[in-house]
Amino acid sequence: MRKMMEHGELTKIKSNIEKCVGEKIQLKANRGRRKSFIKEGVLESTYPSIFTVKFENDYDMTRRVSYSYTDILTKAVEIVRCRDNKSIQVS
Repeated sequence: MRKMMEHGELTKIKSNIEKCVGEKIQLKANRGRRKSFIKEGVLESTYPSIFTVKFENDYDMTRRVSYSYTDILTKAVEIVRCRDNKSIQVS
């Protein structure tokens, strides 16, 4: 029963993320032991199991990082749309 609930929640998360492709977001990722980082980037694309975010730094370098939808479900990653400051989550 729990697996079916998780699958439904992951589907909702993926759907919410797909709606924000191309938008500027703020991403907060927990790295364990009270370490985390917050960066702004662009939600670049979605795939069946992951999504990618493009970050640009002060040195005109672009970095693409991928995260899984499970990262959002487990709250290891939190995404906030810069446009309206709303968190992307299960809704």
